[in-house]
Amino acid sequence: MDLSTTVEPEPTPDTTTASGSPADLVFLSGPVHTVDAARSRAGAVAVRGDRIVAVGHEPEVRDLIGPGTEVVDLGGRLLIPGFQDAHVHPVGGGMELALCDLSAAETADAYRELIGRYAATHPDVPWITGGGWSLEAFPGGMPTREFLDALVPDRPVFLVNRDHHGGWANSRALELAGLTARTPDPADGRIERAADGRPSGMLQEGAMRLVAELIPAAGLDEQIAGLLRAQRLLHSYGVTAWQDAMLGDGPGTVDAVPAYLAARQDGKLTARVTGALWWDRARGVEQIPELIAKRAELTGGRLRATSVKIMQDGIAENHTAAMLTPYLTACGCASDNSGISFIDPEELRAYVTLLDAEDFQVHFHALGDRAVREALDAVEAARRTNGRRDTRPHLAHLQVVHPDDVPRFRRLGATANIQALWAAHEPQMDELTIPFLGAQRAARQYPFGDLLRAGATLAAGSDWPVSSPDPLAALHVAVNRRTPEAPSSVPVFLPEQRIDLGSALAAYTAGSAYANHLDDTGSIQPGKLADLVVLDRDPFDGPDEEIAETRVLQTFVGGRRVYAAENA
Repeated sequence: MDLSTTVEPEPTPDTTTASGSPADLVFLSGPVHTVDAARSRAGAVAVRGDRIVAVGHEPEVRDLIGPGTEVVDLGGRLLIPGFQDAHVHPVGGGMELALCDLSAAETADAYRELIGRYAATHPDVPWITGGGWSLEAFPGGMPTREFLDALVPDRPVFLVNRDHHGGWANSRALELAGLTARTPDPADGRIERAADGRPSGMLQEGAMRLVAELIPAAGLDEQIAGLLRAQRLLHSYGVTAWQDAMLGDGPGTVDAVPAYLAARQDGKLTARVTGALWWDRARGVEQIPELIAKRAELTGGRLRATSVKIMQDGIAENHTAAMLTPYLTACGCASDNSGISFIDPEELRAYVTLLDAEDFQVHFHALGDRAVREALDAVEAARRTNGRRDTRPHLAHLQVVHPDDVPRFRRLGATANIQALWAAHEPQMDELTIPFLGAQRAARQYPFGDLLRAGATLAAGSDWPVSSPDPLAALHVAVNRRTPEAPSSVPVFLPEQRIDLGSALAAYTAGSAYANHLDDTGSIQPGKLADLVVLDRDPFDGPDEEIAETRVLQTFVGGRRVYAAENA
């Protein structure tokens, strides 16, 4: 069904009216979900140039239809503000889609087939790279080099896992990196080992660099292609803006900066992008002048680099997320490991205070309860020294939050950046996380409801390619605390932490717009940029269990259509 036509106006005394000249684009026959507290629902919207000029009832907006106005008849479909992903890695994600992509599979047998097929069809590729494999496909989340050796014995293989906190190498890759039983673990990572002490093939966190730094760097053309591939995908999910959570030479990643600069120069960057510059945890305050220079170089047009990314810990599944008390062992006893704080807490407070004074936003990776507390302590130190500045720090992931720290988000003005897809029972949660957290900590995971009730500002993101970039799937889990594909036998995950659809949608639109400092986006109001999405239904009218069935039909950035589904 064609939703878009150019129509003659209905007879009116004057199509220019007091509101000005005719609109370029009009949406009729709503509903329109505005994410505006003063007027949550409307029936029609008019756009002139790149901005919204009218929001209201259909008769009011029809007066702005002129001979050249494009009219989109919503026909009962829902119009919403564009989604904004507050934590995503588009260039890496887009590039991985063209490599040995394992993200669509779930089992070791499926990975065996995909890796073998990729190696056979790419005989001239010197390194087999890519990733997207799932930890729960292997006992203890630990695949071995022997598995890969049987498939690719003669070329190095290095495949990052789905969460990008670990890499899987074959013997040839380990040999080229010079890794042996005598190689010490780096300070910010761990080399998993076989019984004889030799590397088993799994490298955690900073240990990934030991192999990753040998992989030939991707060329600029590959990086640009990855960015544009990702942009098309994100637009198809209704994403109009995002925060790239790592610009720079982070562990196991390609620096996305050249791709963004090239796309901006060529006019191919259609999304609005806030970049989080990578904080090198091996260095200190001496890098701040470099970050200031990068911010000036990169900020312009639809790209800005006004944030700094600090990764304070790892992930719970490999026990590198920083916890206030030790992890449990397989037998339920306390271990001697409570995770890794990548930056000393005292130094973190000093760094964040200095960055805040330079008007940088700080974007924390904080997953464990100790990392969350250390990040909030750093924000508090910056507030105490610098006063309240409009820097809008935000903490991403928030898997475990101590109850004492929940009210601090509102008090400190720190945004809670949630990745809702992870808040559900699935094998990685049930087999690799809950048993090692223990009942008390496991009950504090992803406390979206507590944060919302405590008055925290919620933003939302996907962390793609770690998980799906589809905001509607994330909204489904935020509301239901179950994955869309979960059978009815799977219990709701911590049901008291569910949030309503309106709050979840606000987090993925207005909340992320706030985190991105895109204050003229995130809601449908006159004067704001016309970043808009047409859905194929109104998910507020259906059961919560069907939210994920909603699909995006059209996506607009600044009034320009950047995506249209087939037969839309």
